[in-house]
This record gives sequence, structure tokens and C-alpha cells, in this order.
Amino acid sequence: MKNPIDNFWKLKLENVKEALESNNFEVFIADNSVDASKIVLENIIPTIDIKSISWGGSMTFVGTGLYDTLKDQKDFKVLDTYDKSLSNDEKTQLRREALLTDLFITGTNSITEDGCLVNLDMIGNRVGALTFGPKNVLVLTGRNKIVPDIESAMVRIKDFVAPANIMRLDMKTPCIKTGVCSECKSSARICNTWTITQKSFPEKRTKIVLINEDLGL
Repeated sequence: MKNPIDNFWKLKLENVKEALESNNFEVFIADNSVDASKIVLENIIPTIDIKSISWGGSMTFVGTGLYDTLKDQKDFKVLDTYDKSLSNDEKTQLRREALLTDLFITGTNSITEDGCLVNLDMIGNRVGALTFGPKNVLVLTGRNKIVPDIESAMVRIKDFVAPANIMRLDMKTPCIKTGVCSECKSSARICNTWTITQKSFPEKRTKIVLINEDLGL
């Protein structure tokens, strides 16, 4: 067989898409981050009546180029929680307001083969939006986030995602030095709120773009 790795991932993504759709998510498959951006701009956003948009922390969102495309949009109100000119209080207020937007964009820490999203958050704005608030949620995820089941998802997050994010953000917790979670009591701890999203409610409220690349953490 030619291109066995490509064939493997095409089959894997199609199977995960089917599982997610059985759990009421609306799912798209993108060949790469450029294709993902095109799908969002041409096939998702035009189908939603958007008057306001915001986002949670996501390396994948930035990696697709969508942040740069959307942050200066004039067609709808943009609540840019990444704006470095804002004070911490101003960012917190925007994050609260973002929970009432028409579209909230985020990533996910893990996605299971049977179609669940598993996330662990510090502040809670990202998982809060996944759970309730915005009219529509868009999840962008690379293929590297796929794991067999919820237990594997939680292990991936605690053993890799959380320590790696601590290092990326230069937070002062023990795992920045050890690379191992010690269930710390640090005020900078980012492992605070777990969510497991088994189904989208209402149906298709949560839209997912599965990207056939390794993206984010």
C-alpha cells in the first residue's frame, strides 16, 4: 500500500468524525491548518448569524491563522481576550462577556475515539464556554489530541499537556522544573477544572474541525 501513514490517519479521522457525529457534534475534517481556516471562514461562519465572537486560549487557533484573520473583523463585535494592551481586570471582564457571544472558538486537550472532549482548565472560561453560554462553540483540534478513551485522555493531560503548558507560559509551579505533575498547591496551578463533554447540546451547537496535522499541545 502506498502512503500507509496518510491512509491510517484518513481512516482514523473518519472514524472519530463518525463517533463525534453520533454524539450530536457537527464535524469537519481538514487536510491541514490552511484547509481548516478555509473551512471555518467559508463553511462554518457564513452559516451562523454572528453578531459577536471571542475565543479561549488555543495554540491551534493561532496556528491556523484564524486569530489574525478574525481579530480585526468589522462585520461583528470581536472580544479579543488575547489583547496584550489590556489589564488583567479588563481581560477578566472580556472573558465574562465572551460567554454570551454568538461564536466562541477554542481548542481541546484531548478527544476520545468514541467521541468525547476532555479538558482541564485553570481559569475556567474555556471549559465554561464549552459547557454553556455562547450560542455556538467551535473546537479546532489536531490529530495528536486523539486518544483511545477518557482515562487515556486524563493521563495525557496530566502527564504531558499540563507540564508542557506550564513551560510554555513560564508559570511558577513545580512541574516547570520536574516535568512531572505533583498535584501542587501553587497559586499558579493550572489544573483546576475538569470537563468531559460527551454530547453536544443542543445538537450541532459544538462544531469540531479535525485537522490532519499535529497541532498545539
